[in-house]
Amino acid sequence: MLTRPADLLTARHLANQLRADRAGFRDLHRLQRTVSDLLVFELEDEKRPLVVKHPRSSRAAASLARGCEAVRDLTFDDRLDEWRRLLPPMEVCRLGGRLPLVAEGRLPGVEGDELLRRSPHLTRQVTASALGAVCELHRATGRLECVTSHIGHWVDPQLAILAEEIPWCRRGRGAAATEALRERLRSGLTGHNLTVAWTHGDFHPGNILLNGEHGTLTGVIDWANARRDGPCAIDAYTFVLTLRHQRGGRELGQIVADVVRRGSLLPEDRRLLAEADVPPTDEGPEEDVLPLLTWLWHVAGNAEKSARYGRSHHWVAGNVVPVLKEVARR
Repeated sequence: MLTRPADLLTARHLANQLRADRAGFRDLHRLQRTVSDLLVFELEDEKRPLVVKHPRSSRAAASLARGCEAVRDLTFDDRLDEWRRLLPPMEVCRLGGRLPLVAEGRLPGVEGDELLRRSPHLTRQVTASALGAVCELHRATGRLECVTSHIGHWVDPQLAILAEEIPWCRRGRGAAATEALRERLRSGLTGHNLTVAWTHGDFHPGNILLNGEHGTLTGVIDWANARRDGPCAIDAYTFVLTLRHQRGGRELGQIVADVVRRGSLLPEDRRLLAEADVPPTDEGPEEDVLPLLTWLWHVAGNAEKSARYGRSHHWVAGNVVPVLKEVARR
């Protein structure tokens, strides 16, 4: 999103605030507003450049706080010695006062969606590196267990966000479709074993950094949706589904609605998951259940971060309505 003239002034105030704590900062650059109500810029440093994030709403501040907490917990997790290099170094997390901010050490590499746009021939390498790394996180922190007792906090809070943020989901056909989704997920997950582990929760190409030449993973960012006891398979499903969205230009909701209609992922997407050695299930729920759970976490996470999503007729029509209508139809 484009910045406003006042954003540059705010960024300068934030930079001066950081300079008071730590000498050596030079110019700021790459100033941008995000859809999730953040003002973001990079600040050069003699030692390590910083990525500075300033929340423009209480939702954005809460999202940053969750991300800071997750990164701190992961940083001090003894099971993740090698994996720590992929985490953004948390330099400052100061979310009180007039100018709240988070400052992270900038990891090396190029954002995944940018790299895939300019070098689509690296798609296979990028996917293998990204999914391989996130599956290492799941194996290191996970356990295979019956997920019946987890269903309530994997499904109900996310559905409540949709009902609160998206008017279409609160009444009539939308409310009925939302209840149909609840029943579909509950019946589809009950009694099954899945790997429960640290889950990023929004693992798509825009939230990874990669070596621009070889497509190997150098960092994982934006941990606001992370959970220590999440359904970790959704990280791999999120990556594969959003990759299809980026490559084909169709909205994610339309892609997932097709999965529900067919009852399975496309063969190419199933192969990507198989090659990545996604942590095990038992015989597994039906093939549309994990894509549906993945979609629910994705859209609820976006709607929670910013009211702009729920107010956008285009976003709701392309990403929410097709899936709920298809679930209700079945």
